[in-house]
Amino acid sequence: MSNEDGSSSRFGASGIELVPPLLRRLAGRALHLYFRLRRGMTLGVRAAVLSEAGEVLLVRHTYTPGWHLPGGGVEPNETLADALAKELREEANIALTGPAVLHGVFLNRHVSVRDHVAVFVVRSFTRSGPKQPDREIAEARFFPLSALPEKTTPGTRRRLAEIVEDGMLPDEW
Repeated sequence: MSNEDGSSSRFGASGIELVPPLLRRLAGRALHLYFRLRRGMTLGVRAAVLSEAGEVLLVRHTYTPGWHLPGGGVEPNETLADALAKELREEANIALTGPAVLHGVFLNRHVSVRDHVAVFVVRSFTRSGPKQPDREIAEARFFPLSALPEKTTPGTRRRLAEIVEDGMLPDEW
């Protein structure tokens, strides 16, 4: 597999496995401290992009382990819908062709007591082509809902179970 700079790595596109967990945790905390000082509260969006074939789109980041629903932060003067469309385009080459339906808003205490995530369900979309690895996204793939990858994060699994089973929504991620 070749990296963006043309070099190859036997560790995959991200190399995140090479970064010690403590260093990853410290970098994540530093980033959230920065956002806390700049914003007071953070707000993000994530999407459960569901195909007609019963698959869900998941992404693997370069900076944190596991498979996640695609998404990211909402910037000042940006609507949730605009942020969602931007993140799907950047992370997976997905364009919305219909409305995204709000599934719920969750407090994500695992990140910060100020972090909130709005999760949307997307069923109407097009994909311009496979996402090539970059500095943020190592991989973006569709998986059958019945066969999620082993390293799918617990929060991602909970949100998908709620959506598929039409379950009760908790307040927290």
